Amino acid sequence: MNKLVVVGVGLIGGSFAAALKRAKVAFEYIGVARRESVRQEAVAVGLVDRAVATLAEVAPELGEGDVVFIAVPTLSVAKVIEDCARLLDPKVIVTDGASVKGSILQAVEAAYGEIPGQVVLGHPIAGSEKSGVSAADPYLYRKHKVILTPTAQTDKSCLRKISDLWLLAGAEVVYMDVEEHDQVLAATSHLPHLLAFALVDALARDEEHENIFRYAAGGFRDFTRIASSDPQMWHDIMCANGAAIVRSLDLFTNNIQYLRDAIVSQESTKILELFTRAKSSRDEFAKLISHRTRDAKMQNIINYRLQPGGSVTGRIRVPGDKSISHRSIMLGSLAEGTTQVTGFLEGEDALATIAAFRGMGVQIEGPEAGRVTVHGVGLHGLQPPAEALNMGNSGTSMRLLSGIAAGQSFDVTLTGDESLSKRPMNRVADPLRLMGVTVDTQEGGRPPITIHGKGKTQAIHYDLPMASAQVKSCVLLAGLYGEGTTSITEPAPTRDHTERMLRGFGYPVATDGANVSLPGGGKLVATDIDVPADISSATFFLVAAAITPGSDLTLEHVGVNPTRIGVINILRAMGANLQLSNEREVGGEPVADIRIQYAPLKGIDIPEDQVPLAIDEFPALFIAAACAEGATRLSGAEELRVKESDRIQVMADGLVNLGVKATPTPDGMIIEPGPIGGGDIFTHHDHRIAMAFTVAALAATDEIRIHDCANVATSFPGFVPLAKQVGILIEEQTL
Repeated sequence: MNKLVVVGVGLIGGSFAAALKRAKVAFEYIGVARRESVRQEAVAVGLVDRAVATLAEVAPELGEGDVVFIAVPTLSVAKVIEDCARLLDPKVIVTDGASVKGSILQAVEAAYGEIPGQVVLGHPIAGSEKSGVSAADPYLYRKHKVILTPTAQTDKSCLRKISDLWLLAGAEVVYMDVEEHDQVLAATSHLPHLLAFALVDALARDEEHENIFRYAAGGFRDFTRIASSDPQMWHDIMCANGAAIVRSLDLFTNNIQYLRDAIVSQESTKILELFTRAKSSRDEFAKLISHRTRDAKMQNIINYRLQPGGSVTGRIRVPGDKSISHRSIMLGSLAEGTTQVTGFLEGEDALATIAAFRGMGVQIEGPEAGRVTVHGVGLHGLQPPAEALNMGNSGTSMRLLSGIAAGQSFDVTLTGDESLSKRPMNRVADPLRLMGVTVDTQEGGRPPITIHGKGKTQAIHYDLPMASAQVKSCVLLAGLYGEGTTSITEPAPTRDHTERMLRGFGYPVATDGANVSLPGGGKLVATDIDVPADISSATFFLVAAAITPGSDLTLEHVGVNPTRIGVINILRAMGANLQLSNEREVGGEPVADIRIQYAPLKGIDIPEDQVPLAIDEFPALFIAAACAEGATRLSGAEELRVKESDRIQVMADGLVNLGVKATPTPDGMIIEPGPIGGGDIFTHHDHRIAMAFTVAALAATDEIRIHDCANVATSFPGFVPLAKQVGILIEEQTL
């Protein structure tokens, strides 16, 4: 049996062992502690199977597959690392739980003479005011982050094993480089603890108000709670991560001085602006916490359970258009003046765009009930971000922001989640390189992507090799910083939200057939934007009504941009009973109410000129095809293979699981209609797969269970309640 050796069986180490025991991980659990009383207690309460005084006593027993977890105070880790280098077989995996990583990495290199592959440094972001063996809690890490900081030398199998152990302990595993970790933790953990200790100490020494604590309210209690933490531990952290903490402390000190001066001089506007910015940022932080369900392996797993049948009736408005929501934040940030946005989509993808521009110094208030206020800084007013910008699951954010980053005078690194990290980025990196920008990507052109901005770009003409609105938009946005005119030729029409919105912000954009061009060196002027309902989100309900006898559904205020209505054209070609009414233009974008009633559908050969106009809508359209009379054939849609998942293969697999004959091809699919049965669907972290098969239940003969639906929140918050409202028999299960 493999062994887990926990050096330091207090709160951190003891909880790790307890969590893995609860998960029934087959280890012999061995504790290392100098004090005999600690060893006896750790065995007595069942944290470990046996305990020894030193690592040397157990080192000869350890070999391949065994793990040593170092959970001693930060300044004591270096000595244990020296023991590991001297005593352990190189096949033993060594990991730790220290709050600082830079000093630990230095200790590793000093002890080993190099950075060995079997050392995996980590930091669990969890704790308690209590300490010692008695504080160990098998649930301490549940739904908390654990940051692993692998280096280029880290062995992938060792990293995977440590990651898997933390997942089994109930934690969410994320990855950072060492320097980023120490700076982020200095700002978000170490500085708050420093302030809490300092505030309590200062007030305790206030001789003029010696009874101050007697009258302290709940806010004081909550803010200073962390000053009850272990002083020795926080002393070690302050010493080990001093440089990063001082940097964050200086930022805070400058802000405090600014606020003090404003109070002394009674500058009301400055005080209110600072408090408003702080409230907006804190509200956004709260929303990010509540939406952190992207990776079902790391967070609560959300599954859908659907009963067959149901009805589709009513009048609804789906959330705002994701593409327009992204662009409203981007262009509003680059504009001069204040932009008011209404109807903003509060999904995780769009929130990632807000977070990115806040990270570059833009003041953004909201979102609150779909309202966002963006205080633009102008084309040249963005500031260097303190860390890599995390785009989450949003390919739109990453590709469009790459174009904006190309024109800055600083470097920007863009990262993403597991799904986004597999998606190709050379399609934007290549034209940016032609514009004179240095762009670094990972193997295969995948994220993270780093753009080394030079403050300007070279204007080019670019023939798009594929029909892609994201690539077109990236080049146009980079062209804002170009010397001369940047132009693009499209092989087929794609959505033109970027061009329309640029014009709405007063920037000249010329369109001549398949060619789009703009001059560099202009400026954007702030404007108000009313985001229409997203036709991609509306599609799931359009298809739901189209396949359900007796349905009658109206979707309000839907964006019907000519470059986005492929789904309407395709459904009409299949025989759907669909009408548009109340057509109008809002902020340069056409909108309408869409009423759809049930009518029998027929299979068709989908026209290739409609494919780019409906590229995101095909998962739902595949369900419509499965309910039609006659075969449906799709070609020219190879783009579907590089979305959040390979949507051709994943949809084909799901349809086959439900008894439908679906044959994938390199660039599309052939679907033979037939009865839809029940079964299990696996989404591969793709929100549109989950929502498409939700719709399929309306025509099913048995229960459908859809696994891993957490990512639905990235594009359609509130999908489940709205599905229930129209008559879909869905239950959400959180595991």
